[in-house]
Amino acid sequence: MRAADWPRRAFGVAAVLAAPFLVALSSCASGPSAALDYRAEMRAFVLEIGAYARAVKPGFIVVPQNGMELGTDSGDAAGTAQSGYLGAIDGAGREDLFYGYEADDGETPSAERDRMLGLCDLFEDAGVEVLAIDYCSAPSKVDDSYARNAARGYISFAAQHRELDAIPGYPATPHNVNTGDVASLPEARNFLYLINSSSFASKADFLAAAAATDYDLVVMDLFHDGEAYTAAEVQGLKTKAGGGSRLVICYLSVGEAEDYRYYWDEDWTLLAPGWLEAENPDWEGNYKVRYWDPAWKRIILGGTGSYLQRILDAGFDGVYLDLIDAFEYFEGD
Repeated sequence: MRAADWPRRAFGVAAVLAAPFLVALSSCASGPSAALDYRAEMRAFVLEIGAYARAVKPGFIVVPQNGMELGTDSGDAAGTAQSGYLGAIDGAGREDLFYGYEADDGETPSAERDRMLGLCDLFEDAGVEVLAIDYCSAPSKVDDSYARNAARGYISFAAQHRELDAIPGYPATPHNVNTGDVASLPEARNFLYLINSSSFASKADFLAAAAATDYDLVVMDLFHDGEAYTAAEVQGLKTKAGGGSRLVICYLSVGEAEDYRYYWDEDWTLLAPGWLEAENPDWEGNYKVRYWDPAWKRIILGGTGSYLQRILDAGFDGVYLDLIDAFEYFEGD
């Protein structure tokens, strides 16, 4: 889930001129890269991210979101578990499990729900914590979401805004609130998914609001309005309002490039690098990437100045990886 309402750069004429070029790139998936195993490449990317981060900070938490089909060779719960991948991650995010698959507050169709539940249970059986996100705001549906996820042993969050830009007003306290220390993902009983800070007037306002909560885990972005959070600011969020320590992990899109990030080069609207694909029609300013390309990987984990290194430097406890299901685009799904 990307923060759809974050500030976007206005491309103007350059964007119009670039559009055919970027669209043309999307047709290149049938070229030399067509022989690639796109799922294996994404698994390998996630493993590289984990290895890099844990070499710097042992115990660093890695949580891919969606793309749970990577957990088996066949992509469904009946397949053979991919033990290398499952053993390299700590958690797995799953959106729209019970609510939000077709519309917010709408129940996820039973066939799709059951397919996802099979994979979620496979991950749990492998020791990977499932973090479930439902998109619902009606109190009865919020209650139902928490109850159904708890019955399966999942940590869950009922997001009242698809944009993930607000702390829910209901329930008044986090579901399954816990004042004790939380030092590892299995100890967490709830989490806050708040990656879009655009509704907060300032960085300080966001930090104050997040600090005033009792969630065991906070998933947030590295930046507020283009300004990165400092290590001291991240550290300040690691104590819950009611006492006890908590985990703070950082959102990172690895399957799409975002035009509002520090790494974006305006020249790409005229001459795109070989790894940059077409704009996502559903998310303005988000572009598909050939995530196996070394040049893209250098942006994400290429040492000093890379996105992952910035996250590590800011003192986050882990990373929450989005667009893990980018393999579907290249497979033509």
